[in-house]
Amino acid sequence: MSKKDFTSNLIEMISQVTGLYYRLILAVGLQDTGKTRLMQMVHKKLGAPLINLNLELSKQLLDLTERQRSLSLPKIMEDIVGSFDKEVVLLDNIEVLFDVNLKQDPLKLLQNLSRNRTIVGTWNGTIEKNNLIYAVPDHPEYRKYPIKDILYISMTNNSKENIQGNNQ
Repeated sequence: MSKKDFTSNLIEMISQVTGLYYRLILAVGLQDTGKTRLMQMVHKKLGAPLINLNLELSKQLLDLTERQRSLSLPKIMEDIVGSFDKEVVLLDNIEVLFDVNLKQDPLKLLQNLSRNRTIVGTWNGTIEKNNLIYAVPDHPEYRKYPIKDILYISMTNNSKENIQGNNQ
């Protein structure tokens, strides 16, 4: 699938999530599969804000203690995304959410953000046997989620999936 096709498919998915409980779409792929480029193209076409989440969160968490970071992270994310007052927000470079010291559930954070707006995020991982995977099993940041209430485009497998589960 070409980058143009990925862009068209993602824009189509964005238009379809309006009535869902979680308006979250993930571009899933390993490193160097074009996730950032896809976000840039959608940003250009829709004018939706594109946020480098690692950079923005790091700036705001820098002066906090480890405990304060864990407690403040969901609110800080909401403030960052909410500051744009847009219906669609693109999040790239979300790896900081997986930092074990932050003691967070990255998917739940993204789902909570997507209750009031459409969130399109990049996910550095894979889809395997109906599971969304981040990292490898022995890695401390490893996460495995059953695909339920998740919409995604797989950049690795060159496929588009529209998995809604109980997302009604």
